Amino acid sequence: MTDLEELTSIEAIERFIEDHTFSFLYVSREDCSVCHAILPKLRDLLTQFPRVSLGRIQAEAVGEIASKFLIFTAPTLLLFVEGKEFLREDRFVQFGELERKLNQIMNFVN
Repeated sequence: MTDLEELTSIEAIERFIEDHTFSFLYVSREDCSVCHAILPKLRDLLTQFPRVSLGRIQAEAVGEIASKFLIFTAPTLLLFVEGKEFLREDRFVQFGELERKLNQIMNFVN
């Protein structure tokens, strides 16, 4: 399973995006059952993409995440490549489609 870094402030999130060429942000809420179900599947999927670093943000703990990244629901998944947003998925994630998109991005960037 892919390692997960807990990000607890906007500064930590910005640093995480800067420090990793491929940074995947997983924004969730504590009271969200969908969030809890998706995270293990996402971590398993990302084992296929070892260059992607995964960071998790609890939306309640980092309130300004919503305005900074225009997040209106949970979970929200954001992939940044060299600091630029390349992919956004939210709520009901289709993992087959997500895998296809990740493969396209990784092939495009390489």
